[in-house]
Amino acid sequence: MPYLQLATHRLHYRIDAAPAARDEKPWLLFCNSLGSDLHMWDRQASAMAPHFQVLRYDRRGHGQSSAPTGPYALSDLGDDVIALLDALQIEKTHFCGLSIGGLTGQWLGIHAGNRLEKVIVCATAARIGTAEAWNARIAEVRQNGLANLTAATAERWFTPDFCAAERETVGYVLQTFAATSIEGYTGCCAALAGADLRDGIGRITNPLLALSGDDDPVCPPSDLRHIAACVGDGRHVSLPGRHIVNIESAPAFNAALLEFLDVDGACTSAFWPNTR
Repeated sequence: MPYLQLATHRLHYRIDAAPAARDEKPWLLFCNSLGSDLHMWDRQASAMAPHFQVLRYDRRGHGQSSAPTGPYALSDLGDDVIALLDALQIEKTHFCGLSIGGLTGQWLGIHAGNRLEKVIVCATAARIGTAEAWNARIAEVRQNGLANLTAATAERWFTPDFCAAERETVGYVLQTFAATSIEGYTGCCAALAGADLRDGIGRITNPLLALSGDDDPVCPPSDLRHIAACVGDGRHVSLPGRHIVNIESAPAFNAALLEFLDVDGACTSAFWPNTR
């Protein structure tokens, strides 16, 4: 199980690539959402590994990564990505992040765009929620833990139909959520409380795809349309589902990634119905 040891914490990561792709194919890095781990990208890793060297990692305080003392800033999360790329001697990578992972991608596009190729930001916004709401979440989690939030999380993250059809998948995601380090979760909530990139995203010049869930109550399609409209080279696509749209609409999500990343043989405009 590979780890990168940093000054205050360690990052757990995983690389998936077909044998023929190693050291030959471009890199594609996936960045997880709040309260999840790198396994949220399982349905993407298997589809992308024939075409890319797929790098996934658990953000600080999540999964098998350790949790330094919080609070964290969005810049801390971005610096973790840069440290991982440096340690693995990856000069450039495509990037795909969801929710706080999408915010991390926007921060990188603003501050380290030279380390990125194309950027996919999913179910995110340039500003997610308010500082007051995130500080209230921090207080609630410190007092009561995460298990009490699983029912509300399931409702925000997945449609009722998906919850009924894929009980095992949803159950695993919620177990991962409830097992997240309190220090790591609240530290990242603090990063969200302070993250506001609305005045900065216009400086992103990397080609960018903004993917939304059409029924996402956390980051609705309008948030993703705004990002696509503000960056230098952006497009927006909305897919069926709520916040964790990469799991709920995995085949369409994967097809959209493959086409945006110019993979030979990828599907065409069938998955671009709602572009700006």
